[in-house]
Amino acid sequence: MKVQFLTILAFISVSCSFSQEQRNSFSLEEAITYALEYNYSVINANREILDAQKQKWEVIATGLPQIDGNLSYQNQLKQPVTLIPGEIVGGEPGSFLPVIFGQQNQVNATATLRQQIFDGSYIVGVQATEAFLRYSQNNKEKTDQDIRKAVIEAYGNVLLAQETVAILENNKETLEKNLFETEKLFENGLGDEESVEQLQITLSSIISALKNAIRFEDITLQMLNLIMGLPIEDQTVLKENLDDLVLKQIDFDLLESEFFMENNVDYKLVANLNEQRYYELKLAKSKALPSLNAFVNYGASAFSNTFTFFESEQQWFGSSVLGFDLKIPIFSSLNRSATTQRAKIAYDQAKTQLTETEEQIRLQLERAKSDYIFSIEDYETTKSNLNLAERIEKKNQTKYFEGLATSFELRQAQIQLYTAQQDYLESMVEVINRKTELETVLNN
Repeated sequence: MKVQFLTILAFISVSCSFSQEQRNSFSLEEAITYALEYNYSVINANREILDAQKQKWEVIATGLPQIDGNLSYQNQLKQPVTLIPGEIVGGEPGSFLPVIFGQQNQVNATATLRQQIFDGSYIVGVQATEAFLRYSQNNKEKTDQDIRKAVIEAYGNVLLAQETVAILENNKETLEKNLFETEKLFENGLGDEESVEQLQITLSSIISALKNAIRFEDITLQMLNLIMGLPIEDQTVLKENLDDLVLKQIDFDLLESEFFMENNVDYKLVANLNEQRYYELKLAKSKALPSLNAFVNYGASAFSNTFTFFESEQQWFGSSVLGFDLKIPIFSSLNRSATTQRAKIAYDQAKTQLTETEEQIRLQLERAKSDYIFSIEDYETTKSNLNLAERIEKKNQTKYFEGLATSFELRQAQIQLYTAQQDYLESMVEVINRKTELETVLNN
C-alpha cells in the first residue's frame, strides 16, 4: 500500500512538473499569442473597447424615453396663519380673523415621461460614438502591434544573451587551457612572463564579460516575462535557438508584398482623428438648429392632519400634464459662428496631418525595406567575418605555441575573434527586429 501511494505521488509530481514546463515553454509564435492575451496593456485595451461600447449606448440612451419619479412628503410643524376680514364671518368691519388653511401633512407623487423628438447634436453624437468605437478598436490593433514587436525583440534579446554566455564560457575554457600551457612553458624556461600576463589580461576581461552576460540573461528573461504578462520570477524556457530563428526571418518575398495604405495602423488612427474633427464641425453647426422635446406626467396628492397616507380611506387627488419644449437659437453674439469656424480650422488641420502621415508612412516603408535588406547583408558579412576570425585565431594559436608568433599577436587575434562573435550575434537579432519593423508597416 505504501509503495502504491509513493507511485501515485511520483506520478502526480511528474505530471505537475511537465505541466509547469509546458506552461512556461514557448516558441516565438506561442510567446506572441500568449502576450496578446495576457499582456497588461492588451487587457486594458480590451477594456477600452468595452468602455467605448458602453459610451455609445450611453449617448444613444439620451434620445430614448426617460421616466423619472418624484415623491415628496411635508409635515408643517407650525402651520402659517392667514388673516381674513372679520366681516366675512359677521365680525366688525376693519377687524381680522386668524385662519389656518390646509392640513398639517401633505404627500405628492409624480411620474414624468420625457421624449426627445429632434436635436441635431444628438444625431451627431451618435455618429461620433461610432467613430470613437472604431478608434478604440484601431488603438487595440496598435497595442497588439506594439506588444508583438516588443515580444519579438525581448525573445531575441534572451536568445542573444544565452548565446553570448555560451560563447564566453567556451572562450573562457579555451583561454584557461592556453594560460595553463603557457605557464608550464614559462616554468620550464621555454616562454616569457609577458606571454603569461597577456593571457591573464585577456582571461580577466572574458571572465568579467561572462559575469555581466549572465546577469543580463536574467534581466532579459524577466523583461520577456513582463511583456508576456507572466510573473518576472518565472523560469520561462525558450524553444527556439537564434540560428534557426534568424533563418525563418529571412524572407525576400516580403519585400515584394503589396502595400495598402488603409491597412497601416498609424494611418487608421490619424483617419480616426479626421473623423473626430469632422463630427466636431457637424456638432458646432447643429447648435444653430432648433430642438424639440415632449413630456407627459401624472401625479397624485394627499392631505391629512395626521399621517394616514397608507390607510385605504385616504383620499388622493390626481393631476396630469402634457407639454412640448421647443428651443430655437436666435442670436448668440457670433459665439456659434466662432465655434464653427474654429471647428472648421481643426478639421482642415487634421486633413493636412493625414496627408503628411501618408507621406511619412511611404518613407517609413522604404526605409524599413532598406534596413531589412541591409540587416540580411550584414548578417551574411558578419557570418563570413566570423569564420575568417576563427581561422586567424586558430592559426595564431598554433604559431604562438610553435614560437612563430608573439603573445601580443595572439591576443590581437583573440580580441578580433571576440568582436566578430559579438557582431555576428547582434546581426542575427538585427535581422529579426528589422523584419518586424517591415511587417509592422505593411500590416498585411
